[in-house]
Amino acid sequence: TIVPINSKKRQFSPVPLKATMLSVAFPGLGQVYNRKYWKIPLVYAGFGALAYSISFYTTHYNDMMKAYQDFTDKVPETASYTRFVRIDPAEYDPVLHPETYKPSTASWVEDGLLSAVDAYKKYRDLSYIGVAAWYLLSILDANVDASLFNFDIGKNLDLALSPACFPVAGNSLAGINLSLKCKF
Repeated sequence: TIVPINSKKRQFSPVPLKATMLSVAFPGLGQVYNRKYWKIPLVYAGFGALAYSISFYTTHYNDMMKAYQDFTDKVPETASYTRFVRIDPAEYDPVLHPETYKPSTASWVEDGLLSAVDAYKKYRDLSYIGVAAWYLLSILDANVDASLFNFDIGKNLDLALSPACFPVAGNSLAGINLSLKCKF
C-alpha cells in the first residue's frame, strides 16, 4: 500500500461575493455558508423584534387615527376616543355634551390625539427603516465574515510602541518621537 506523505485536509475558504449574494437572496443564508450557525438566531431575532414593533405601532396608529377622526366628526355614534381620554366627556365633547363642554379642554384633547397619531406614525416608519437597516447589516456581516474567515490571529502578530530618536543636521536629538512597529 502507498501512503501519501503530505495528506493535508483541504481548508474551507468562503468566497465573499457568494456569501453576500446568498445573504441577499435569503437573510441568514450567508451566515450558513460561512459556517457561523450561531448568528442565524440573532438575524431572525432582529427581524422578529422589528416585525413586532411594526405590528405594535401600526395597531396603535390605526386606533389613534380612528379616535382622532371620531373626535373631529360631528356624528354622536362615533365615540371611540373616549377609551383614550381619561377625563369626563362632559368636559371636552362638543357633540355628546354641547352645553357642558369647555372649548379649551376640547382643543387640548384634540391636540393630544393628534400628537399621539404623529408619534405612533413616526415610530412605525422608523421600524420599517429598521428592517431595511437590519437586512443590510446581515448582508454586510456575511460579506465581512467571509472576507476575514481565514485571517491570521496567531501569536506571531505583534504591535510595539517605542520612543525613537532621529538625527537632524546640526543637532543629534531634535525631539522625542514615537515609533510604531508591526510584525507579521
